[in-house]
Amino acid sequence: MSSQEPPRPSRPTVGPSNALEFPRFAGLTTFARLPRSVDVPDFDVAVIGAPFDGGVSYRPGARFGPAAIRQGSRLLKPYNPALDVLPFAACQVVDAGDLGLNPFDIGEAMRQVEEGLRELTGDGRLAVTIGGDHTVALPALRAAHALHGPVALVHFDAHLDTWDTYFGEPYTHGTPFRRAAEEGLLLRDASAHVGIRGPLYDPRDLVDDARFGFTIVHCAEIDDLGVRGVVERVRERVRDAPVYLSIDIDVLDPAYAPGTGTPESGGMTSRELLGILRGFDGLNIVGADVVEVAPAYDHAEITSIAAATVTYELISLLAKGRAS
Repeated sequence: MSSQEPPRPSRPTVGPSNALEFPRFAGLTTFARLPRSVDVPDFDVAVIGAPFDGGVSYRPGARFGPAAIRQGSRLLKPYNPALDVLPFAACQVVDAGDLGLNPFDIGEAMRQVEEGLRELTGDGRLAVTIGGDHTVALPALRAAHALHGPVALVHFDAHLDTWDTYFGEPYTHGTPFRRAAEEGLLLRDASAHVGIRGPLYDPRDLVDDARFGFTIVHCAEIDDLGVRGVVERVRERVRDAPVYLSIDIDVLDPAYAPGTGTPESGGMTSRELLGILRGFDGLNIVGADVVEVAPAYDHAEITSIAAATVTYELISLLAKGRAS
């Protein structure tokens, strides 16, 4: 944590409503009470919602995730001391609202996500997508690939999400990264899963995953590696490649994120996840998502506050990189 004033941009930015003048619990529920994209002439980083849960295999409800994450973000403040950045002053950050996604057609919804993100980021802007189930990560990666070519994926999750099909369907929340690898969207041998745990369908699941070029930092390894060790493993893996971060909130133990569709015991703490993300300061991050928040299973906004804080850390990383 620095004792010096962090740098500010030469041009002024429009930040959140002042919580000392207008209470946090009042007003429009944009992310962190930021301006909407239509309320500023231009922006650098956007939060955009992808309210879709047509790809879930167990508990539905992630279509309400973007709204819950925005509600949980009301507590956020302008200065991030852990990364020594004023993210909303370092560059213009906005809430771009929600994508209008077809809830009855997975293929159409995926096309809408890709088209929406390509339009939003086409001029070099950056986006954090808040979901929504993990199906939306595949079109988000397609949009990132269109701008940056193959990317290094760092995937935080209890589950691999590299299965082939569910009930014969190739596009679900459990298959996006197998499809991404098959489509050439990922840099082979530069991508990693972090936080994987729990039972699998078959030992071949791990064999298949390795075949697609992933390495795994299992959740149990974090006890021995610690936050710093995980950061070192991931940074050595991605090096200077363009990085896409995909965060399923179920990477957290259900004690820290009960409001999700497929919870798994033995997960990460929120402090561990935030510490690892902060360790990515300086990486070439080109996009990110936070998915699988299902508020119907939440209580006291535990999950939505955790997801909002994770989103804030991602914005801080993007803003700090953009400003430098």
